[in-house]
Amino acid sequence: MHVHDHAEPGGHVPVMLERVLELLAPALSGPSPVLVDANLGLGGHAEALLAAHPELHLVGIDRDPTAIERSTARLAPFAARTTLVRAVSDELTEVLSQVGHPRVDGVLFDLGVSSPQLDEAERGFAYSYDAPLDMRMDPEQELTAGGVVNTYSEGELTRILRDYGEERFASRVARFLVRERAAEPITSTKRLAEIVREAIPAATRRTGGNPAKRTFQALRIEVNGELTALERALPAALDALKVGGRVVVLSYHSLEDRLSKQVLTARTRDTSPQGLPVPLPAHQPRFRLVTRGAELPDEEEVARNPRAASARLRAAERIREPE
Repeated sequence: MHVHDHAEPGGHVPVMLERVLELLAPALSGPSPVLVDANLGLGGHAEALLAAHPELHLVGIDRDPTAIERSTARLAPFAARTTLVRAVSDELTEVLSQVGHPRVDGVLFDLGVSSPQLDEAERGFAYSYDAPLDMRMDPEQELTAGGVVNTYSEGELTRILRDYGEERFASRVARFLVRERAAEPITSTKRLAEIVREAIPAATRRTGGNPAKRTFQALRIEVNGELTALERALPAALDALKVGGRVVVLSYHSLEDRLSKQVLTARTRDTSPQGLPVPLPAHQPRFRLVTRGAELPDEEEVARNPRAASARLRAAERIREPE
C-alpha cells in the first residue's frame, strides 16, 4: 500500500502513512482489534488502517464538527466498523468507556492543525489569508485567538509566545500587541501578522520564513489547549492499551515531540531503586520503545507533501500488565 493511494480530498496526503501502518500492524493482527484515532481530522490514516485490517474496529475522536462530518462521509464504506465521537483527545478514557472498548490494541495521535483548518480562510488559523482572529478547533468554545490577543496581559502574552511559540522576541511582540490594541482591537489575521512583523527586528525577519509563524502557533496552542490535552491524553492512551498494543504519535513541533518523548520515556524506564542485586518486578517497565528516537519523513515524502517536513514520529508497545 502506497501513500499516494490515500490522497486526501484536495490532494492532501496523510503524513508518514506507510510507517504508521507498519508500526501498528503487529498490534492489529489478532482477532477483532480495536484502534483509537485520537485526532481523526479528514480520516486519511483511519481509512488506510480500516482497509488494511478487515476485522479492525476504529474509534475516531475529533473536537472539530467539520472533521467529524467529512470523515463520516469518507469512512462510509467502513461504517459498520467505525465509531466516530466528537470530543477532545484528553476525554479518551471516558469515550472508550462509553463505546464499550475500555482496552484497545492501538492508539494513533496525529497532532496539530489539520489541512481543512489551515485551508479554510474563515477559520483564522493561517497568516496567508486575511480572516477573523479565530483559531478554534471547536467552533462552539468561547475563547478565540482574538480574545487572547485583546484581553491577556502583556505578561501572559509574553509567556505564551515564549513557551508555546519559542519566540525569541516574545516580550517585544507582546509589547507591540498591547500598544496596538489600546488604539484599536486587533481582529484580523492580516493585522496581527503586520504587528508581529513590525515587532521582529529587520535582521531576523530576513531568514526563517514568515516572522508571524511562531506567534500564530503559540496562539493556536493556547486557544485549543493542545499541550494540556496531550499531557492528559497520551498517558490515558497508554493505560488503555492491552499487552502487545501500540501507540504511535506524530508531532509537528518541538513542544509536542518533547512532551511525547517525556511521557513515553517515563513509561519505558525501570524504576527499581539503584544498588539492588535484581530488579523489582513492580518497578519493571510496562512498555518498550518501538522507535529509536524520533523518526522523520524521507525526502521523497517531504517533496510530495511539504506539510510533512516538520513531522516527528515516536511509538511504544505495552509489554506487561500493571502489577
